[in-house]
Amino acid sequence: MNDSSLSLDTGQLNPEQINIMLKHLPVDVSFVDASDELCYYSDTPQRIFARAPAVIGRKVQNCHPPKSVHVVQKIIDAFRAGEKDSAEFWIEIKGRFIHIRYFAMRDKDGNYRGTLEVSQDVTEIRKLEGERRLLDWED
Repeated sequence: MNDSSLSLDTGQLNPEQINIMLKHLPVDVSFVDASDELCYYSDTPQRIFARAPAVIGRKVQNCHPPKSVHVVQKIIDAFRAGEKDSAEFWIEIKGRFIHIRYFAMRDKDGNYRGTLEVSQDVTEIRKLEGERRLLDWED
C-alpha cells in the first residue's frame, strides 16, 4: 500500500478505503471517546437517527433526547467501570423495527477507550424465513 495506509491488526487500509467502508456498512455507527465526546458518525443516505457535523466534539449526553440521557449515562458509567461490555435496545419508529446496540471499546489491556453505538433497521431481516443458499439475482 501507499504511505498513507494505516496498519491494522489484520491488514492495511488508507483513509479513503476506511471512509468508503464505513459509509457502506448496512448500519449506523457512532463513536464516542473515553471523554464522552462524539468523535465520529457514519453518514449514509439511509441513516436512521439524523446527525449533523456540528455534533462532532459534543458530549454524547447532549446528542440524545433529555428523556434518555440518564440511560446513556448509565451505560457509559457501567462500561467505564468494567461492569458491562454491551447494551441493546429495540424500538419501532414509523413502522420500522430498529435494533440499537452499544459496545464498550477497550484497548488490549482492557482499559475503556470509548463507546461504539450501532443502529440498524432490521425490519426486512425479521421477515426472513427458511434458507437461501444460492445467489438469487434476476438476469
